[in-house]
Amino acid sequence: MVKQRFSWTGVGDINAFFGLMLDNLAGLVLTVTLLAGVFGFPVNFAMRYMVPGTAIGVLVGDLLFFVMALWLIRRTGRRDVTAMPLGLDTPSTFGMIFMVLGPAYRSALGADTSPEHIEAAARHAWHIGICCIVFSGLVKLLFAFVSNWARRTFPRAGLLGSLAAIALVLITFFPILEIFAAPLVGLLSLSIVLTTLVARIALPYRIPGALGAVLVATAVYYIILGIEQASGLNLLHSEAKLSWADAHAGLLPTEWTTVFSFAWLEVWQDALQYLPIVTPFAIATVVGGIDCTESAAAAGDEYSTGGVIAVEAVATVVAGLCGGVIQTTPYIGHPAYKSMGGRASYTLATALFIGSAGLLGYFGYIYLCLPSVAIIPILVFVGLEIGAQSFAATPKRHYTAVALAMIPALAVLGKGMADKVLTDPALLAAGITSNSLLPDNQSALQVLHLLYGGFIITSLLWASALAAIIDRQLVRGSLLFFTCGVLTLFGVIHSPKANFELFVIWPTGQTIPGVLNDPQQIHTVLVLATSYALVGIFLLALSRYTPDPLEAVEC
Repeated sequence: MVKQRFSWTGVGDINAFFGLMLDNLAGLVLTVTLLAGVFGFPVNFAMRYMVPGTAIGVLVGDLLFFVMALWLIRRTGRRDVTAMPLGLDTPSTFGMIFMVLGPAYRSALGADTSPEHIEAAARHAWHIGICCIVFSGLVKLLFAFVSNWARRTFPRAGLLGSLAAIALVLITFFPILEIFAAPLVGLLSLSIVLTTLVARIALPYRIPGALGAVLVATAVYYIILGIEQASGLNLLHSEAKLSWADAHAGLLPTEWTTVFSFAWLEVWQDALQYLPIVTPFAIATVVGGIDCTESAAAAGDEYSTGGVIAVEAVATVVAGLCGGVIQTTPYIGHPAYKSMGGRASYTLATALFIGSAGLLGYFGYIYLCLPSVAIIPILVFVGLEIGAQSFAATPKRHYTAVALAMIPALAVLGKGMADKVLTDPALLAAGITSNSLLPDNQSALQVLHLLYGGFIITSLLWASALAAIIDRQLVRGSLLFFTCGVLTLFGVIHSPKANFELFVIWPTGQTIPGVLNDPQQIHTVLVLATSYALVGIFLLALSRYTPDPLEAVEC
């Protein structure tokens, strides 16, 4: 008998590598450009202190997922195992920049703009970020011990419904905006991605679809850019990029190694005020990790939920201990990468590429050469694939529950667009703010804010509760709604605070971090919690008059 060779690589890994690598690359540059553009954070400091440790987190996490895939291949003997993808968590990237790093930098900077003070303020913000990321990793490590229980407890409609919400509403929609801002390049790249990866029509010379889309769209981008410069026409949407000087300043960084002096431990007390902000993001990635494990299982790859959460926890802690400021998380694109033909080597390649890009500092040059509008159509494919898989792997009777899970994500979309408009400098200069709007519009914005807070967890619980009701498990449904009420009381979901912090209710007149003392906000929270409790009581009462749950039958 000929012994079967284990297969951990394939042609599809090229597509998968470009998808995962470009996503992480964009996340690194997003961190630098937003900090610099919005808060005036020194680019050179971010490139040489923050980026290397952040990249190390991706390196460690993807290497561990590569090893997990090899173990699954050896255990099952299957040749089509796809490794779990891991990268920088996009929601918490924005959260860390706008709610932690940026405010910490401005608070430390004050009115003194001397070069020495700017660097001292940047170092203080960096140390705050390290504390928050290490704390996030430890929180996730604790949750790793209960993640298998959570996966057994929640139905696929809940687990995959929250994924569908993120995929279709957020990951797919926002890239579409960028694509239509520069359609000459964006639509062409998207058409190549969808033609090759969805319709599975091969390009000439068997060029991988993701690579072909990037190469063709990038070539067209520079041709059109040349036409613009020659004719004066405005054909492309201008992109905020690093400069060549910024990219060169990030080469061969060594300053990040000062993290091992552990001077950042001295700012733990200052970091405490930010922990209620970062905790929900850590919990959200745990829920996302559970979702991703279920999604991978639905696609045929059965990984240990606890192992997946433990990997992202370890990668996050390692990133923080090496000076990283963005947490890592399993990406929800496993079915998409499997559909591309990815096996295990794409995570190995991503780990080595992103790790070396951060440690050697050459990622800035790569990003300068690749227009984002040529890259982001890959995200559209990932979102569409996840959305389709979420329905395909869910019993038909639970489709409504999956659809319900998308509502909180729609609120994120609505609030994001509203905030973008209301913070426009022209409106602010005219004195127009949310408080200037009609009462009905102010109320609508407040509802969007409440649905935004902890939306991933809200999606999970709502969809799970409706799936339980559909299956006539009314007691289970009531317990899930009671859980919603309890989580509301602490701001895990529906936090009315400006930055969605966790809190305890305490009607004191003093401003204390982590305490909700505004009477109107307390009233809102209590009304919401009571509303969930009433739903739970109704379902409990109705369960006494409802026949025993019928055996689930696939429709």
